[in-house]
Amino acid sequence: MAYSQVQKVEANVHIMASAEEFHDVLCSKTHHITNMSPQKIKSVEILKGEWGTEGSIISWSYVLDGKASVSNNVVEGIDKENHKVNFKVIDGDILKHYKSCKFIVQATPMEKGSVVNWVAEYEKQNANTPNPHNLLELATEMTKEIGAYLTQHTI
Repeated sequence: MAYSQVQKVEANVHIMASAEEFHDVLCSKTHHITNMSPQKIKSVEILKGEWGTEGSIISWSYVLDGKASVSNNVVEGIDKENHKVNFKVIDGDILKHYKSCKFIVQATPMEKGSVVNWVAEYEKQNANTPNPHNLLELATEMTKEIGAYLTQHTI
């Protein structure tokens, strides 16, 4: 029997930076993330398109569970008004474990700072594949570092 079911895990991270600032970094200034989270994110390069545009393909080099990893993602959707961006994984290490994977990231303004919601929607290769909690943990740690950076610097 084929194993096929889309599942999701999510996490919320409170940061002191504004929703607008965080969304701007994740959407349009993505290549600056290596300066903000250098232990986790080694490089972010655009392979096709332009920063901040739907349909662009972005290559992420990062460290996950102590190993160098790569993920190529297409920007599926950008909602500037609601500070939301969707990335679909199209190539790389993540697809060794999952048939499909996408990330939906939304920053919501709060009285002080913002809350960033990360949702990973994924389809496991098989029943023994673990849920991608390690990817979500990487995303939340990166978010905290971006938030801390933005409260101390302007880019």
